[in-house]
Amino acid sequence: MKSGNKRFSAMFLIATLVSGAGLVTLAGCAPTEKREGTAEYVDDTWITTKVKAAIFNDSSLKSSEINVETFKGVVQLSGFVNSREDVNKAVEVAREVKGVVSVKNDMQVK
Repeated sequence: MKSGNKRFSAMFLIATLVSGAGLVTLAGCAPTEKREGTAEYVDDTWITTKVKAAIFNDSSLKSSEINVETFKGVVQLSGFVNSREDVNKAVEVAREVKGVVSVKNDMQVK
């Protein structure tokens, strides 16, 4: 085998391996039913931040006792509030945030 062919063969092998590694990396970022993809995770983080800010900015709610988690646009509220009205208000505030698909309420009245 000529040295030029060996060099081409080695370069082809390296290019194939690098391409394969790239595909595996991209596949690792793909969403599944129970795991978010990278873009969805960033979106959910942004939604969580916006919901927390909206709750914090509502003077009638005690934000430090309301926990917010988001998965694929579904916001879950948990924690403790002072009244049923606070539960309803927190759910309402969360629903108004852009990007929220639905709200699950796991809050409890003290």
